Amino acid sequence: MISIERTFFTLAQTCKRNCLIICDRGVMDATACMYMSNQCWQRFLRANKWNTVDLRDNRYNQVIHLVTSADGAEEYYNIEGNPVRTEGLELAREMDRKTMEAWVGHPYMDVIDNSTDFDTKMRKMISALCRRIGIEASDRLQDESHKIKFLVNGPPPSPSPISMPPYQDFDVVHDYLITSNPKIQSRIRKRGQNGNWSYQQTVRRSDAGSQMVELRRQITHRDYTLLAQRDDNHHTIYKTRRCFLWQQTYFQMDIYQAPRNGLILLEAYTTLSGQALKAKLPTFLNIVREVTDDPEYSMFELSRRLESPKSRLCIGGVRQLST
Repeated sequence: MISIERTFFTLAQTCKRNCLIICDRGVMDATACMYMSNQCWQRFLRANKWNTVDLRDNRYNQVIHLVTSADGAEEYYNIEGNPVRTEGLELAREMDRKTMEAWVGHPYMDVIDNSTDFDTKMRKMISALCRRIGIEASDRLQDESHKIKFLVNGPPPSPSPISMPPYQDFDVVHDYLITSNPKIQSRIRKRGQNGNWSYQQTVRRSDAGSQMVELRRQITHRDYTLLAQRDDNHHTIYKTRRCFLWQQTYFQMDIYQAPRNGLILLEAYTTLSGQALKAKLPTFLNIVREVTDDPEYSMFELSRRLESPKSRLCIGGVRQLST
């Protein structure tokens, strides 16, 4: 698989036009195989001098998981005409769950379930792809997916299978950069596990009409080092990002270390609202309230050095003066 992907990556680099490579499968799928133990996978990594961050986070810009029809659309699940597929419903669900969990930790993972008809499912997939590469989806592709953010009362659950589903923890460092336009925010991020890092630059523009336009791109370690124009008006943000799946929704929980030590925010993308949304929220977390539209909980505001004396922040469910 890696050899085939490398061939296509090389071909894409020689193409003079914009090129998009879509892989039906990815390297991490191998870890979901019933014959691949974690011990075997670690030996495989060591033998090839690879690491999980490179294979999962740096190799692919986005992961879109389409939930098997065996989970939620059972009447459409069949293996007729496919000599490779032999599993029944239960095994298909189990293999699908393991494949989803194999990609937990990727910074841009979308899970598309079977709560809609198939055509809408495909539109959601295309819309997620368009959103990731920064092009506008037409009206017929809009799936009303939006980012939600919740304040969580800490401390976070203990890291055990009893208190939490399988998860991946990452060290994350954000720095805001100096920009000449006050309507443009630029930041760089490094995100890693066990000393292996991926790097990204994000630019947000509010001068492009009524919408906030956000463009993200993977960068190299060299680019990250060269982009050293840190904005002295903002603190460097240090946090742990915990990624997990709950009820087929991909959640990311940020546990802040500096500044705002003790602050915990939970984020996800969803089309749900109201009671339907509340039913999807993790029951093992003590969620205080939704803060999606509260500017005090934007990362830009959280990183500010110079703040209004009247600015107040809620940490752990208690209103406190910002510091």
